[in-house]
Amino acid sequence: MGRAYQNRKESMAKTAGQKTRLYSRYGKEIYVCAKNGGVEPDGNLALRRMIDRAKKDQVPAHVIERAIEKAKGGGGEDYEVARYEGFGPGNCMVIVDCLTDNVKRTFTEVRQAFVKNDAKLGGPGTVAHMFDHQSVFVFKGEDDEAILELLMMADVDVTDVEAEDGMISVFAPITEFNNVRTALTEEMPDIHFEVEEISFVPQTMTEVTGEDVATFDKFIAALEDCDDVQKVYHNAEINE
Repeated sequence: MGRAYQNRKESMAKTAGQKTRLYSRYGKEIYVCAKNGGVEPDGNLALRRMIDRAKKDQVPAHVIERAIEKAKGGGGEDYEVARYEGFGPGNCMVIVDCLTDNVKRTFTEVRQAFVKNDAKLGGPGTVAHMFDHQSVFVFKGEDDEAILELLMMADVDVTDVEAEDGMISVFAPITEFNNVRTALTEEMPDIHFEVEEISFVPQTMTEVTGEDVATFDKFIAALEDCDDVQKVYHNAEINE
C-alpha cells in the first residue's frame, strides 16, 4: 500500500493559470473551514491545518486573509461536498472530490472529463472501497523502525511506516492526524513534511501503459481545469 507516495504527488502550480486555480481551491477550502469551525486558527484545527498547507504551497497571504475575512462576514456562498468515482484510462480507479455551489454544473463538467478521455463515471462506492482514507506524512529519513517505535511509544495508532529512496512515509487513521503530527514534531522539532494531509490511499496499483498514458494525462488535466475540483485521487502507476 502507498509505495513511494510522495512520488505520486504532482504540483498543479506549474503555470500562471494553474497557480490561479490552486489559489482559488485553497481559498475555497479555507473559507469553508473558517465558516464551519470558526475563524480563529487556534480554536479550529482544520483551519490551521489548511492554512499551513496553503503556506507550504506558496499561496499568498492575501488569498488566505481574504478567505477568512469572507467567512467572518457570515454571508457568501454555501458550498457542499460532491464526490465522484469511476475508472480512468487503462482501467485505473479514480476518486474526484469537489466543493461546489452548483452540483448540476459540477457533475456536468466532471462527467465531460470522463466521457472525453476514455473513462467511465460510476456511482457512489464504485471504487472507494479499494482506497483507505488515511492520514499521510512524508519526510526525509531512513530508519522507519525508529519512527514506528517513536509513534508507538507516544500511543499513536499507526497503519504503516515505510522507508524508500531516503523518504519515510507514515500512514495512520484520519482520527490520528494531529497525534501523529504532534508526536513527530515534539521528538524532531526541525522536521519538514513533504506531505501532511488526509488522503485516499489506494490498496493496489493499476499499471497504465502505451497510449493510455497520454489519455490519462489529458484526463487528469481536464479534471484539474474544473474550478470545483479540489482533489483527484487515483491508483494509476504510469509506465511509459
